[in-house]
This record gives sequence, C-alpha cells and structure tokens, in this order.
Amino acid sequence: MRRRGRKARSIAALTAILGMLLAGCASEAAPAPPPPGRLVGAPAPLDPDEVYLQQRIAAMSPAEKLAALVIVHVPGTDAATIRAVIDAHGFGGVILMGDNIGGPASSVAALTAGLSSEPGLPVLTAIDQEGGIVSRLRDDRALAARELWGLDALAAEQAFAARSALVAQAGVLINFGIVADVTPDRSSFIGPRTLGETPAAAADRVAAAVRGELGTVLSTLKHFPGHGASPDDSHVSIPRSGIDLAAWRATHAVPFQAGIDAGAPLVMTGHLQFDAISPMPASLSPTWIEILRTELRFDGVIITDDLLMLQRSGVAAYADPAENAVRALAAGNDLVLFVLPSDPSTVGIDLGGLVDSLVAALTDGRLDAASIDASLQRVLALRRDASDLEGPYIECGLKCWGASPRSLAVHDIDTGDRRPVF
Repeated sequence: MRRRGRKARSIAALTAILGMLLAGCASEAAPAPPPPGRLVGAPAPLDPDEVYLQQRIAAMSPAEKLAALVIVHVPGTDAATIRAVIDAHGFGGVILMGDNIGGPASSVAALTAGLSSEPGLPVLTAIDQEGGIVSRLRDDRALAARELWGLDALAAEQAFAARSALVAQAGVLINFGIVADVTPDRSSFIGPRTLGETPAAAADRVAAAVRGELGTVLSTLKHFPGHGASPDDSHVSIPRSGIDLAAWRATHAVPFQAGIDAGAPLVMTGHLQFDAISPMPASLSPTWIEILRTELRFDGVIITDDLLMLQRSGVAAYADPAENAVRALAAGNDLVLFVLPSDPSTVGIDLGGLVDSLVAALTDGRLDAASIDASLQRVLALRRDASDLEGPYIECGLKCWGASPRSLAVHDIDTGDRRPVF
C-alpha cells in the first residue's frame, strides 16, 4: 500500500541508469538500442516483491510457514511481552483487544511500534474497530452501524475514512471493522452492528466503508457467509440456517459481493452453519471457501473468526483447538485467529504444540503443501507491503529486474546499498 511510489522511483532510476549506459556504448552507426531498462537477450523484468516472496517462502521450514498463518491475542500493554510470544513461535500477527489499549491511539502506536523484530516483514496487527458497541480505540467518534441507517453511502464512506485514520494512527494495519452481514430481524444478535436492513442498503454502505478505508488500513468484511441468517450468537453457539444456496445468493451474498468489488483485501469466515449448503461451520467448510473464491471472485486473504468460539459452542466435535486450526487451513482459510487469554493452557492450548499439530497435519497429508504456500504468498504479501523496503530476500543481481544475467549484485537505487535488500 505505502510502497508503490518507492517502487516506481526505483524502477525509473534503474531505467535511466541503464539507458545512459546503453547510450554511452552506442556509435552513430549502431542500430537503435533496446527499450530502456533491458539489455538485448535479457529476460523480462521481475517484480522485486515477487522475487522476495518466492525466495522467502523457499527458505522457510514447515513450522515457520505454518506459524506465519496464525494470528493470536496476547493480553497486556507491554510490547516486549507480546513480541516475545510472536518471536518465540514465529506467528504472523496479533489482534489487539480491549486489554491492549492503554490510552488514546497515539499511545497504542507506541505499543504496535515495538512488535516487529524484522522491519522488512512487519507482523500483521489487527483490531475490531467497527465503531459504536464494538470499539477498541476509545477516541472513535465517527458514526457507526445503526447510526448510518437512513443516511446515504457518502456518510458511511466519510465515517470509515475517519475511523481508518484513527486505526492507522494507532499503528494498526488491519481493521476487522466492516460488518457485511444483513438481517431484517431486529432481535438478531448481529442486527445492531449491520450497515443496512436490506441487502441492497447494506451493500451500498459496505462498499462505501471499503472505499473510505482504502489506502489507509486493510479492510475486512465479516462474518462470511452472513451472520444475519440466524439470530443466535456465534460466540457461544453454532448459529444455523436452513436457507439454500439460491436464497443466500439473493440476500446474504449481496453485501459481501459489493465489498469485494470495492476492493476489500480480507474476508473473515464466521462459525455459521447453513445446513442446506454445508454440514459444517463456514470457517471449517471447503464448500464455503470455494464459493467465496469462485462465485464471489475473491482473491485476497481469508481469515477465520476467533477459533476459540467453536470450543465455547459446546459441540464435542470442536473441542480440540489444534484440530480446529487444522480443519480451518485445510478448508482453505489463509489465516487462523486465536483470541487467547493470558494463560492459553486454560483453553487447552500449548502454543508450541499448536504449531507441532499443524506440521504433523502437513506431514500426513491433511494439509496440502501447495495450498499452504499459496496462503503464505498472500499473507506475506500483506506484510511485505507494510514495510518501507523492497528487493529480493537473497541477493540475485540486476537480473532480478531482467537487466543483465551476468550482474553480480543488487543495487538499491534508493539507498545505494549493494548488500542484499531485506
């Protein structure tokens, strides 16, 4: 998001330098030189971000890959404590909850600034900042959910632009803040948090909310495939619905499609069971992930809602948190989320054991290696894009940009540094 200008400057400078070199070597009788930035016979330029991601993934162990697909909550406001948990296990990110917020957004920024040990690949930081009844940052004064009912889409865009600015001020990259659910049932658990009472009204404001956040934070649509299909609370149960796929397409799918078309980079799957479509919650369902990818044409990052909610449902099949994580990744989610207490063992989780369980599932074939690498590519792309650096992970010379197969070193045009650019 923030690095596009930097990349453009680097490529422009590289093009200019190579153009001057070519011009200096040419005689009056020589044929016209090749397009600036490429030598005769050189391959097409490569995207330095893509080179970085390919090299980085190739260098990771199975445990490192799988840990990077886990986001956790670590209570407290001490950055060193939270970072120690992240670094010890290699987790991909953290979600900030109320107990992590020690003051205004400016003070939260001091916390988030201390969470990443590697500037070239910051950890993902996320927060639930819907506004209104779901607000972690206390200084959010923008209109939220029900307040936006009856107002036009521009009001929603302005509200979420202000909200995303506050989230960014706190140093948080991802906002789990756009509720794309819809329900006409005013008694529904999710009702007060929706952005419209009809699919069309919700869709207009969901798309506007994404536009408001675009370029400031990473927007997330939740809770796919639609919490409004049931009045029950997914924090303590598995809400169920009997509607079929055709009815879903005409109702609950509409706001999600609008948000995806508006450019939302993340979608959160909910623990919601549509019995006529899949016999398991959407967060664990390959069927729902396939619908999201193919019918709604979503190619971004898919993250589960908090997997501990499945345990709290009391359904015996979901009592094992590590097993739930395996099922979620096997279904096609890119990230799994655990909102952990200060002592994870109280909910049956050993963090090292969680990673071990994921590795075992990869080894025995329950997790597909190619699918895990594809998820990792999407997740690491978000993290790399949040950095101010660019270039390959392992030095591979100007040939990374298609400049010369014989070049021996990467030359970062912005810094003049001939060392590998991490």
